[in-house]
Amino acid sequence: MHLTYADYLHLDQLLALQEPRSNPEEHDELLFIVTHQAYELWFKLLLHELDQAKVYLTAGDLYRAIATFKRCRTVMKVLVEQIDIVETLTPMSFNSFRDRLDTASGFQSSQFREMEFVLGYRRPELLRYHKEGTAAHESLLRRLREPSVNDALNRFLVRNGAVIPEAVLDRDLTQATAPDEAVQEELWKLY
Repeated sequence: MHLTYADYLHLDQLLALQEPRSNPEEHDELLFIVTHQAYELWFKLLLHELDQAKVYLTAGDLYRAIATFKRCRTVMKVLVEQIDIVETLTPMSFNSFRDRLDTASGFQSSQFREMEFVLGYRRPELLRYHKEGTAAHESLLRRLREPSVNDALNRFLVRNGAVIPEAVLDRDLTQATAPDEAVQEELWKLY
């Protein structure tokens, strides 16, 4: 048996995941679901790429890190452009199925929070929105405790002659990365 496009991408399963809750089905609910599922897929890719960028920075491979960051920037552009699609929903159209979402909200996206943590914007109090013992909670907890992209960049800078303050290098990883003038000066020098 030959592998097909549909088999490789698991299209039957993927295309079965859009399940509008309105009855009768509201036309625009499918657009809402597809757009937000696409966001989650892009978030998954961004997390994958940001993890790889940290590996490249740790290995001192600047050119691959830059290429990976360029890919991330391009994906983020697509994410912003997707807002144009969501904005085609009129308030009346959105309200026709909004009550079916109950308490669900995009602010509950654990992958979005993971991206914040990976990039250094850490707010440990947000863990409370994800039940302990769930995969989402465990992923967030792991991300909270591991070095961020900023941390990997700072270590890369040190290995390339920059003088980064010890307070920046030895910071509490569970706290948000803070701007530091000494780091900015070192970046300018290297640039």
